[in-house]
Amino acid sequence: MNQSLMEVSRVNVSDIRRKGEDGEGSVQVHLDPSVKIGTAKVFAVYGKGGIGKSTTSSNLSVAFSKLGKRVVQIGCDPKHDSTFTLTKKLIPTVIDALEGVDFHAEELRVEDFVFPGYNGVMCVEAGGPPAGTGCGGYVVGQTVKLLKEHHLLEDTDVVIFDVLGDVVCGGFAAPLQHADRALIVTANDFDSIFAMNRIVQAIGAKSKNYNVRLGGVIANRSDATDQIDKFNQQAGLKTLAHFPMLDEIRRSRLNKCTIFEMEASPALEAVQQEYLRLAAQLWAGSDPLPSVPLKDRDIFDLLGFD
Repeated sequence: MNQSLMEVSRVNVSDIRRKGEDGEGSVQVHLDPSVKIGTAKVFAVYGKGGIGKSTTSSNLSVAFSKLGKRVVQIGCDPKHDSTFTLTKKLIPTVIDALEGVDFHAEELRVEDFVFPGYNGVMCVEAGGPPAGTGCGGYVVGQTVKLLKEHHLLEDTDVVIFDVLGDVVCGGFAAPLQHADRALIVTANDFDSIFAMNRIVQAIGAKSKNYNVRLGGVIANRSDATDQIDKFNQQAGLKTLAHFPMLDEIRRSRLNKCTIFEMEASPALEAVQQEYLRLAAQLWAGSDPLPSVPLKDRDIFDLLGFD
């Protein structure tokens, strides 16, 4: 690893919040408070790994764009595959772009790290430091800073952060420091709901010091929602949208496209309308959900029993 990348991979002591500020025992990445996104509505999409967050985020971005909104989607996974159904390729990451100019950010052009996607959605992949060497939260902060410096957020209506799976690292909670609402994607099964509960805990911790609040749950890859409904009732959550286990959705990702580009069918049209309805609902706004996470033991006792 070159020296510049090693420097990016480190988190300076001054960038760490004092222990406990974001919850008992926490040590969190502290982003520059002067770097704010602005007037756009900001959503952070979380959920268990492999649950379909990138598919959900990309289709939701398109739905917002079809409502006439200017959208930026920011992938926050080192795999940098959040936006490939929008762009039809794996785009270079912010870290790739910075490394290409030896981390002299002033030398970057917009087209080095922002790429146009389907229906005008602007796509960014933050990327991340090499495995085991640094903090992903730093990369999120640098991404937002670059977008601000290039004035790309001034005319943006919606920003969607697509965050990697269930992690406890404070760095990957960094999008919550920018978001207005956090959305949790889950399936109707124990593991997904268990991960959702951990994410509720993280959002609750961040809400002590930031404006982010829980927006609700997106049920995905599930024909039934009975287990999600049980958890929601206990935790104070609610389901905003429901997407069934539909093969066309799976094939859309294999075809490197969004569901809005797939050959029409009644089932697929229903999914498209659900995304458009969800986008309209999120744009209209809603009261935050004052949810309370369950104890791990309580989730075991709650789910899977009639």
